[in-house]
Amino acid sequence: MLISIITPSFNQARYLEQTIQSVLEQDYPSIEYIVVDGASTDGSVEIIKKYERRGGVPPPNITWWLSEKDSGQAEAINKGLARAKGEIVAWLNSDDYYLPSAVSSAMKVFEENSDVALVYGNMLAVDERGNAFNSLTYKQLSLQDLLCFQIIGQPAVFFRREALEKAGMLDPTFHFLLDHQLWIRIAQHGKILHVNQTWAAARYHAEAKNRAKAAEFGREAFRILAWAESQPKLGEAIRPVERRARASAYRVDARYRLDAGESASALKSWMRAFFIHPPTALRRLNILASALLNLTGLSFIRSLFLSRRLGRVKDTNL
Repeated sequence: MLISIITPSFNQARYLEQTIQSVLEQDYPSIEYIVVDGASTDGSVEIIKKYERRGGVPPPNITWWLSEKDSGQAEAINKGLARAKGEIVAWLNSDDYYLPSAVSSAMKVFEENSDVALVYGNMLAVDERGNAFNSLTYKQLSLQDLLCFQIIGQPAVFFRREALEKAGMLDPTFHFLLDHQLWIRIAQHGKILHVNQTWAAARYHAEAKNRAKAAEFGREAFRILAWAESQPKLGEAIRPVERRARASAYRVDARYRLDAGESASALKSWMRAFFIHPPTALRRLNILASALLNLTGLSFIRSLFLSRRLGRVKDTNL
């Protein structure tokens, strides 16, 4: 069974080679690898050319690549998806990377579960240097959970082409929660399955969208909420959990604003979530605690906690 993996990239030369290598070094034999670059000017194209497939050179190599201006990540991924031939598809952003055997593990799940449309594993959160500072372990989610913004780590997601054809391509008007909106659409048409294995690493750095444009995540969460409520099937699914869903949108806003250092705004959004649906806010008391520590000049306590957690994550991965 062929899997197609797309990497969208724009001026990410610092991390791109590790991303490419993490795909090409997978132990699964049937990978179509597509890289779609947005006309980078930082040396990214030279890195891509280093790994492109040439006559007489056996795989693993990049199967096909393109470098031209686009309107953003969604358009780049859609270009790759339109060209992809695999029965299973995925994308891996150019600052993230797969862990060894991730692809073969995911493909085994699809082979053993013919009714599954999308599978997702766990992932590591790593810093600019690739040091893990958190291990993100997910759980089995329902369509209602997705509508309540239970976020899946995108680098650890794989899905069937058939499910994508039913759901449609990425919506190019979304730039921040574009993946989550697609998971909701796929979950309408088939089963999603969590696998308790760590498959990928997501890199958090100063230029990443979660820090550089934190406020946009909350705005898109509310856009998704309004869109879902306007869809007949999704509107019916969201109705019983409407307060939880709305509180979750504020919680998403709080979480990303905290990542960006906007502690006062994060606190305000967390409080709104609390007044709408207390259990939803209380499940992320760490947002409240971190915002208060930052605002009272005690952020060193949070830094100490994160340092200790980094040590535990490193020990776990030895």
